[in-house]
Amino acid sequence: MDIETLHRMVAGDAALRRRQRLQPVGGQGDKIFPPTYPGEGRNPPPRHVYERRRLNGRDVWCVLVDSVQSQANRLEECLLQAIGEGLPIPHVVVDFSDAGLDGLTRITSLDAPHRVYDAILRDSLLDGTPFMASADGMRLSKASAEDASALLELSPTALLFGAWHSTGEGGGLGAKFARCLVSEIVGVDVPMEEYVTNPRTGEVDIRTAGRRTGSRIDPLGVLRKVEVFKGGDGWSTTEDGAGKKAKKVRPSEINHGNIAPSIQPLGVTCDHAEHGFVLSFAALRRLRFGGPDRDAAGRALLAALGLVALAEQDARGYALRSRCDLVCDGRTPLERVTPDGAAEPVTLDRVTAQALYRAAFDAAQAAGLSLRAEPLRLTPQDKLVEIVRRSQDLALSGEGGDDDAAGDHGAGS
Repeated sequence: MDIETLHRMVAGDAALRRRQRLQPVGGQGDKIFPPTYPGEGRNPPPRHVYERRRLNGRDVWCVLVDSVQSQANRLEECLLQAIGEGLPIPHVVVDFSDAGLDGLTRITSLDAPHRVYDAILRDSLLDGTPFMASADGMRLSKASAEDASALLELSPTALLFGAWHSTGEGGGLGAKFARCLVSEIVGVDVPMEEYVTNPRTGEVDIRTAGRRTGSRIDPLGVLRKVEVFKGGDGWSTTEDGAGKKAKKVRPSEINHGNIAPSIQPLGVTCDHAEHGFVLSFAALRRLRFGGPDRDAAGRALLAALGLVALAEQDARGYALRSRCDLVCDGRTPLERVTPDGAAEPVTLDRVTAQALYRAAFDAAQAAGLSLRAEPLRLTPQDKLVEIVRRSQDLALSGEGGDDDAAGDHGAGS
């Protein structure tokens, strides 16, 4: 594929797609662990997300292995690594290196949950001016599908993966861009257990046939009947020693003692996993950048960027989380989908994808788009640094907490 071919596909075809079969790195049938989500009710156990899908003429139980939002985050991570290796992808960086915060040096528009419209960028400064009040920030605030030049020039990944200026003017009615790239991984044909939990409504609770076990043996042999108190001064074997608001707790609550063996309905086996990827040219054609030549160049740049993200993920692998490491089961080519639904194979590798992107980058600049080869650098406002510092201090003192904490969602935008 070359840049002229890409231009023709973006202008006239429906999409590029791929359905790549994956298997656990341990071999077919090995157990994998999809993300967990909180259940309903009080103190619900974690659970996976299941659904029936119609495949090859039959209804098949599937499990969500990596959501669209999580995949977007992983593809952005791949693009960040490509930037580190010299690929010129415009983005915004908030530089925390002078803030003196432990373990935090920078956040980019590819890291931030709401991308270029995230509060982290909003609460930072560009040359001493609050970012969204700067000339670049105002352009981002005014961006729309009719003229998305600002996002293309400053952070094109926001157009590719979707973004919403939810804190903009009009009570959250600010700039909003639907994703043009959808990527998702599901496990196919999962052994399931079904049982009815509500006889009145007939609602069915679904469980995997897999099980996850857990336990811990304390090498110190601390028994659960030992009295322990936890308070403002930490923990102690006496109530006075634990300080203010001391209360009696089990040794396990201060991370000592044995943890009794437990069994949870988690983990799955499946016939295979499937990575679905769709880059919609129809969605790209809704975006405009200031004239026919600029429109064509900007859309081709976004398409090439999506192909780089896919090729980089293929090259870097599918180690999604603990005990969920997948590999390709053969190689499935991309397919060019025409408006009538016909499909033709398209060959693409990592080297070709990067060369295609560089050609698209040069063509977009030649068409008059001001793409930044270097990141736009911001500095955090003092109040942003302070809220992070206070959070770190609370975490180190053991007094922090997150009432809105959730399970292992693989969440993102």
